[in-house]
Amino acid sequence: MTEAPPLRRDAERNRQLLLRTAYELMASQGLDVSYEEIARAAGTGMGTMYRRFPQRQDLLNALFSEHVDMVTDLAEQASRYDDAWAGLTWFLERQLEVEARSRGLGELLRSRSQATELVQRAHDRMTPLVAGLVDRAVRAGRLPAGATPADFAAVHVMVGSVMDASRQNSPQLWRRALRIALAGLRHADLSGDRPDETVIDHLYNDQAK
Repeated sequence: MTEAPPLRRDAERNRQLLLRTAYELMASQGLDVSYEEIARAAGTGMGTMYRRFPQRQDLLNALFSEHVDMVTDLAEQASRYDDAWAGLTWFLERQLEVEARSRGLGELLRSRSQATELVQRAHDRMTPLVAGLVDRAVRAGRLPAGATPADFAAVHVMVGSVMDASRQNSPQLWRRALRIALAGLRHADLSGDRPDETVIDHLYNDQAK
């Protein structure tokens, strides 16, 4: 009986070690890091890895739930801006800054096929907030008529792709890409057919292919 608490402490220590190791590897390499790589880098066995995180979604949820909630909180802060365009641009830049610090988190937020429940919950909270900002920005003349939340999803995916491609050689290039994309969106002729809002799901789901 007296040996049980140390065993529990060892189990928690191993869990935290695996989480730190997995986060560091995924921050630099992305979500495709294998359980074998994580266990080897942490100096633990595969049995320990699977005992702590039987499913990959268990690991992703443990790693990123707080980060995803933080991004959702940013959207809620942005929704309170009096200037809706300023709120939109502030939110998108802050979100991308978070993604720039971790490739794995960026891939997660731009792919709804990973940690489905966690990411879907965040998107469900953020989508109406962004939609409200877009609507207010259009009515204020800060965005062209016809602008939709799908347009901002496209900007997010496009700039995220630039971020991933330039992460090693030019890690700040995404900021320039964001300015270009937002300037283009603000002055675009969007008088054609509005995209179906389901295009947002297709944009994010396709990132995992």
